[in-house]
Amino acid sequence: VQLQASGGGLVQAGGSLRLSCAASGRTFSDFAVGWFRQAPGKEREIVAAVSRSGGRTYYGDFVKGRFTVARDNAKNTLYLQMNSLKSEDTAVYYCAKSLVWLAYDYWGQGTLVTVSS
Repeated sequence: VQLQASGGGLVQAGGSLRLSCAASGRTFSDFAVGWFRQAPGKEREIVAAVSRSGGRTYYGDFVKGRFTVARDNAKNTLYLQMNSLKSEDTAVYYCAKSLVWLAYDYWGQGTLVTVSS
C-alpha cells in the first residue's frame, strides 16, 4: 500500500485546514486508517482513526471536538478536517494503515501543518 498526505500549510490560529490522504496499491476499504502527527522534539501521537466502513471513529484527547476524520472508499481517500487550530497543532501529519483497530503497520509521507499565533 502507498499513502500520500496533502493539504498542509500555514494557517493562523483559529483557522481551518483539510488534510487528504490518497491511498493506492490495495483495496482501500480492506483496512482501517488513521492520522498521526509529530511535532518537533515530541513523540508521534495518534490524532484520529476511522474504521473500514467509516462507521467507527476514534480521536486523541487533545482534539476535543475540533477535528473530524472521514473517508471516501470510492475515491480511496482519507480526510481530516481541522477547525479552531492552535499553535500547538503545528506538526507533520501522517496517515497510516491499520493492521487491527488502533494498531498500525504502515505510515505514509507526511504533510506539514504550521499554525501561527
